[in-house]
Amino acid sequence: MKVKHLLNTVVLCHFFVLSAYAQKQHSINEQWLNERKNIEKTTVLLNNQQRAVPILNLAGNKIASISFGLKESAVFDSILNNYATVKSFRAADYQLAPATLADLSYDVKFFNTLIISVNNTDLDDGKLLQFITDNLKSKTIIVTAFGDVHMLAKLKNVKVPVMWTAQQSALSANYVAQAIIGGMPVVAKLPVNVSAKYRKGDGFLTQVTRLSYTVPEEVGVNIAELENPIDSIAAEAISKRATPSAVIMVVKDGKVIFNKAYGHHTYDGVAPTKTTDIYDLASITKVTATTPSVMRLVEQGKLNLDSTISNYIPKVRQTDKKDIKVRQVMLHQAGFIPFIPFFKSIKPGDFSRDSSAAYPVKAGENYFFRKNYFRDVMWPQMLNSPVRDTSKYVYSDLSMYFMKEIVEGLSNEHLENYVQENFYRPLGMQTAGYLPLYRFSKDRIIPTEVDTLYRNMLLVGYVHDPGAAMVGGVSGHAGLFASSTDLAIFYQMLLNGGSYGGKRYFKPATVKTFTSSQSMVSSRGYGFDRKRAGSSYPSAYASVNTFGHTGYTGTRVWVDPEYKLVYILLTNRVNPVTSTALFDLNISQRISDAIYHAFHIDKKQ
Repeated sequence: MKVKHLLNTVVLCHFFVLSAYAQKQHSINEQWLNERKNIEKTTVLLNNQQRAVPILNLAGNKIASISFGLKESAVFDSILNNYATVKSFRAADYQLAPATLADLSYDVKFFNTLIISVNNTDLDDGKLLQFITDNLKSKTIIVTAFGDVHMLAKLKNVKVPVMWTAQQSALSANYVAQAIIGGMPVVAKLPVNVSAKYRKGDGFLTQVTRLSYTVPEEVGVNIAELENPIDSIAAEAISKRATPSAVIMVVKDGKVIFNKAYGHHTYDGVAPTKTTDIYDLASITKVTATTPSVMRLVEQGKLNLDSTISNYIPKVRQTDKKDIKVRQVMLHQAGFIPFIPFFKSIKPGDFSRDSSAAYPVKAGENYFFRKNYFRDVMWPQMLNSPVRDTSKYVYSDLSMYFMKEIVEGLSNEHLENYVQENFYRPLGMQTAGYLPLYRFSKDRIIPTEVDTLYRNMLLVGYVHDPGAAMVGGVSGHAGLFASSTDLAIFYQMLLNGGSYGGKRYFKPATVKTFTSSQSMVSSRGYGFDRKRAGSSYPSAYASVNTFGHTGYTGTRVWVDPEYKLVYILLTNRVNPVTSTALFDLNISQRISDAIYHAFHIDKKQ
């Protein structure tokens, strides 16, 4: 009894310590939010006649952030990099001498946009103003000024946008950085007369066009109600070896209120997980690459959901699939078998340990398939696979193999290029894409399984799905990699009805059509999975219009339009071998339920 009493005392003490910590963090967040609102009320945007702020175009826009006197430049640049790849420069490294500022001009010559941060003292040096004038000839320049309002008088001859705020702090740097790219609104006007050019009441107002980064308290949630249960569930998942790592993100009303990393890349505990880490999304590829490509082609009138797939793929006309409609394929009601174990057909002459013109298709380190292997071997297996009952729902990877062929045939582009050009780059998605090893170092990519089927290696940056790997890592059903932030951007765009960052990607009607229930025999939309009527999947509290998808590697993304909520869970539950513990412990649903509970959404649908 004494031992039991001691254990109970320890548990109670631990509970009270956590509760005290949670309450302290809640108070800190409330104070942070109040200060942020005060900064918002006193930050002014001037000279914005050309609407350069917020920055709308991110695709191909090379942005540099140059700090002359901002002490909090690390915070400023870190926030900017949530939205775009921004290169940092410190003017102190150039000592403000004419010759060295010329060196700075040389170093930024390939950038399209310069964001220049200054304080009052910086503006006493005419060389800074000359630097602005020199670079204005070929670049968009935005000046952020931190300090006393009368410093603006020194910018009387500057014609570029100027965002002024009185405070020079980490919080003001955070706010101004978000406002420049559309994560925060500019709502204030100049409070006093500064000069003949800058008068009381001057100022341009802007609206939020992209995700905001804030604290849960801004949407009425106590951080403790959100963080405590999620932390506990994530810790359980890791301790019971359901997954070595996890990143969990919550977006409410277009605001990122939670983005946290847990565990390590693998169970060896060497590399801690970061929120910027890149995960193999597995079947989330279906709705983040292939399905939006289909949506775009439907809007353009190039693809008709009621047409047969043989209308777009001539090879299909000589098979039993010739009468299958695109609509059926997108609903997983085409009668396709669930998958084909392509790896069982590999013969010694099909692969090589070295790349060459004859073996160009890379499936992993020192593993290359022969040229036209897909066309000669895998594609015929799919075309000749049996067609079963088309009145039933059978989830099949074959569906997106076929849709990839249709997308590429109609767009005349490889799928990996099509999604980058049409969606990821314009949206500001920095990590999303196929073949991540061409763009990122291995230490940023979360390892998946030790493949024993044919590659015999730990997979890091090579797609986990065996079939997707056999076609070189780019497929319609798998192959996409991304971070939580990139997924949040993409699914916020869908939640917005197809618009984001001041640009429209889809008509609202198109988004509604594809994400709504479109089947008489399942809850599915076109490509998208949805809330299952009468079940607690994906959450007991999710609204009936919730849509998203899951991935075999342990990834999930769900969008609830009724509550304006995006929930993202990224794990590598297949490392080092596939485990069912993530499902056995019901980790994803429990996290999702905890999120709804934090918002006091307790009524089951």
